[in-house]
Amino acid sequence: MALRNDDIAKPKSPVEYLRLFFTGFAMGAADIVPGVSGGTMAFILGVYETLIHAIKSFNLEAIRLLAQLKIRELLDYLSFRFLITLGLGLASAILLLSSFLSSTMDDPGGKVLLFAFFFGLVLGSILTIGVKVSWSASAGAVFVVGAVAAFIIVNIVPAEADHSAPTLFISGMIAITAMILPGISGSFMLLIMGQYDFVLTAVSNRDLPPVIMVGLGAVVGILLFSRVLSHLLQHYYNLTVALLVGFMAGSLWKIYPWKVCLNSDFDRHGDFRCLVEQNVAPNANSENVVLAIILLIAGFLLVNLLDHLQTRDNPVIRLFVR
Repeated sequence: MALRNDDIAKPKSPVEYLRLFFTGFAMGAADIVPGVSGGTMAFILGVYETLIHAIKSFNLEAIRLLAQLKIRELLDYLSFRFLITLGLGLASAILLLSSFLSSTMDDPGGKVLLFAFFFGLVLGSILTIGVKVSWSASAGAVFVVGAVAAFIIVNIVPAEADHSAPTLFISGMIAITAMILPGISGSFMLLIMGQYDFVLTAVSNRDLPPVIMVGLGAVVGILLFSRVLSHLLQHYYNLTVALLVGFMAGSLWKIYPWKVCLNSDFDRHGDFRCLVEQNVAPNANSENVVLAIILLIAGFLLVNLLDHLQTRDNPVIRLFVR
């Protein structure tokens, strides 16, 4: 049975808490990979609107309840159980998987497999969310705008940058804004701004000062941008969802698994860095091409299955289950 927003925002049973924790874990795992958005995972797993509205609730009313020491009312108003469970899952993924995913991204074969799975996830989410949009000329135009914007962003050449506290703070603000937009990866925005490797290394090494600065920027950014998104979802829901689906469609270019590097250099640490990539057809003779295609299909079907469990009306699953 599908869960209502109130059920999601106010978990009661252990199963509901576990569902939220692993939703946050999936978001955190996605956010570590440049090109994959945690916002997409929130959309796929049915918590996106609840998350935006919960973040927006950090406002003057929350401050008033705190000042009056109405702690129980405050925690309920902030959807505290929802946010803390989701946040614990997200933080757990970042702490537990940052080293593993960093090494996987450095291995060409592992990167193909990882991106194949996420490509299937995003492709499936475009279908499952896209069928819920009431398509019109205006919705189609907004979709195209979102797709083009995402395509341009994911093709920007990564820059070198300093790692001062103000730069890390601003980077955190920009990354979190992208992170809650399906299709635009917060980690890829860090890559564009020349902060990705530095921040990932800081997280892996438990180097707190840079992590704290990025975190503070993220807090400020998400509190500001969530209000914009909440307003758009409340007043222009159909067009906003069409725009978000466009973002996801445009991001497919970045996470397409099979690529060749056309232009590269070495960063200031002497590590290889690809600046311009070209998508190519998979090599049938490659040892992992079959596994990659299986993972791609698995990701696609997984999204559709999760959607069907919530809606009981997924068009792909209904082909097999009546």
